[in-house]
Amino acid sequence: MFKRETLLDQLKTSENWDVIIIGGGATGLGVALDCTTRGYKTLLLEQVDFAKGTSSRSTKLVHGGVRYLAQGNIDLVREALYERGLMLQNASHLVSNQSFIIPNYRWWDNFFYTVGMKVYDFLSGKLSFGKSIRIKKSETIARLSTLKTDKLKGGVVYHDGQFDDSRLAVNIAQSCIEEGATVLNHVKVKNLQKDDNGLVNGVVAIDTETHTEYTLNANTVINATGVFSDEVLQMDNKSAENSIRPSQGIHLVFDKSFLPGNDAIMIPKTDDGRVLFLVPWHNRVVVGTTDTLLDSHSLEPKALDKEVDFVLETANRYLNKKASKADVLSIYAGLRPLAAPKDKSEKTKEISRSHKIIVSDSELITITGGKWTTYRRMAQDTVDKVIELKKLPSSKCKTQNIKIHGSNGTVDRANHLYIYGTDQKGIAQLVKENPELGELLHPRLEFTKAEIIWAVRHEMARSIEDVLARRVRILFLDAKAAIEIAPLVGELLRVELNETDDWRVEQISEFIQIADQYILK
Repeated sequence: MFKRETLLDQLKTSENWDVIIIGGGATGLGVALDCTTRGYKTLLLEQVDFAKGTSSRSTKLVHGGVRYLAQGNIDLVREALYERGLMLQNASHLVSNQSFIIPNYRWWDNFFYTVGMKVYDFLSGKLSFGKSIRIKKSETIARLSTLKTDKLKGGVVYHDGQFDDSRLAVNIAQSCIEEGATVLNHVKVKNLQKDDNGLVNGVVAIDTETHTEYTLNANTVINATGVFSDEVLQMDNKSAENSIRPSQGIHLVFDKSFLPGNDAIMIPKTDDGRVLFLVPWHNRVVVGTTDTLLDSHSLEPKALDKEVDFVLETANRYLNKKASKADVLSIYAGLRPLAAPKDKSEKTKEISRSHKIIVSDSELITITGGKWTTYRRMAQDTVDKVIELKKLPSSKCKTQNIKIHGSNGTVDRANHLYIYGTDQKGIAQLVKENPELGELLHPRLEFTKAEIIWAVRHEMARSIEDVLARRVRILFLDAKAAIEIAPLVGELLRVELNETDDWRVEQISEFIQIADQYILK
């Protein structure tokens, strides 16, 4: 079902599509799932890999946005809290309820954040993750053993969601295919097709592996390329103004010893006005983020020195265990596709995170902005807009209660394979058939060879990077270990994909070049 050859055959045999979606991040995949479950013939094309850009580089939170509450953006918070609840219901293997503690060093903060979090609780309604409570200094210290205690007055505990972003993207891609969509990574859209009236009616795309070109027709084309939206808008109209102003956020990953308990820390006020999170993730700790306006964007954004210093400095103000550059296991940077501000004075933290749908004169539909938590709602609004434009027959949205591939009732987080949900059985079967696949990939890591094979056979991974960055998250958890196992992973892939030794050598070299940027020097 998830075989590339089968999916490519569908490109050759289909004359017309109802919808072609460009972009395989959270937004594009959400739109594809929405379209195919409404009964439309759906094709999604991603130039590199699912969630390659922003969607694999988040703070790993499914949240309403405490920051937006402080800005008074009640509607956005309410919508995101509702969607957070749906994500937990529909992808229980990847989304979990995470307790956060806001440490308070002034009596006034204790009162202020208790009241603020009660509003947050209230807005989540029936889909609440749990009540926020005030805790004493003694309990705060007991739960956060690495927290600075000097002048500590107590803490406020609240609940939000935590997840694995690119794993969810891959599972949504699988769900799309199971629901009848054609979803392909490593296929790049080169041009848009137009009819005699100048309306967009298809795309020209190229399979980046075989360099085969396809001309594909569609009733409607949706641009869901995040920070790359302007490139597609400029394919449509060379003089289109930029609609996106990318803002960069970086994250540092540390060993679990920096935050040994089960709670995350939320630092509500930093020097740049953002909040800083320390979040347990895959038995490590993710610390971030920053907010730096950029003039350009790339598939592999690089963290700036000043961003690294800011995250370390801010975290160390609250930790009694000093974090240094040498302790960083991996560093990653992501770009937020913020709507371009009207004037230069606007600060990124004040640019709305709510999404925006742009309808071009050519009837190209572009969806921008938003965040992971609201991906499903963004998709619903986009498809409703296409129906309103009479580009698709009317049909109601069905994604509110659709279980995502792998979702299951019971989750044992003690076993790192829990993220596969119902697919754990398949991985166990691989090991049963070939016990060698049960071997660990690296002495410092919990991951096995079987997970590499599974990623290629069932999760559409095509390269070492696809596997180690977005299927098995080693590049994000321990970049040095990722480089050390690249040759082994390259060989497993070479055999599985029936490739040559030259291919393997090239793969290793390409991966090391990328992985090197995840090591803090």
